[in-house]
Amino acid sequence: MPYKWGINYKIQSNKINFILINFFYGIMLLQNLTKGYTMPKINRYQDISEIDREAKKDYIDRHSPFIHCESTAKSGEPFEVTVKMGNEYTHPDDFDHYIESVALYNGETLLARASYVPGTLGNTKAHNTTKFTIIPTSKKLNLVAQAYCTKHGVWECESVEVEVTE
Repeated sequence: MPYKWGINYKIQSNKINFILINFFYGIMLLQNLTKGYTMPKINRYQDISEIDREAKKDYIDRHSPFIHCESTAKSGEPFEVTVKMGNEYTHPDDFDHYIESVALYNGETLLARASYVPGTLGNTKAHNTTKFTIIPTSKKLNLVAQAYCTKHGVWECESVEVEVTE
């Protein structure tokens, strides 16, 4: 049966928009696939005491998230986890180079994410520090933090294991 634009337009407008959005999204996805886009590279922290060049130490440290929390938690009770960007070196907070987001995972399960805009840290170099409060329900947490730098991509810390007691 042919589509009746005049009568059904108001009723069908949401459906048409949904179809058009999906159609254009499909074309964009297809274009991205043909351009060879892949999953973003995840940079991982490496011990900077083993690196000779100061510039490389600075680069790795300031982009790496570090998890700070207790080694044990109580099941069903709030548990505070702090993620600090950089241990020794601070990260810029410029309009085109800043930490856009910090995410906390339990294994591969996203627990929380915080997003930032340029200038949050006063447009100066600083340690972006994010505090998350989670309520553990399993016997063990395997916490991993990821941070996204607008210039250097995704950075991930080493996992931190937390025992959860009753």
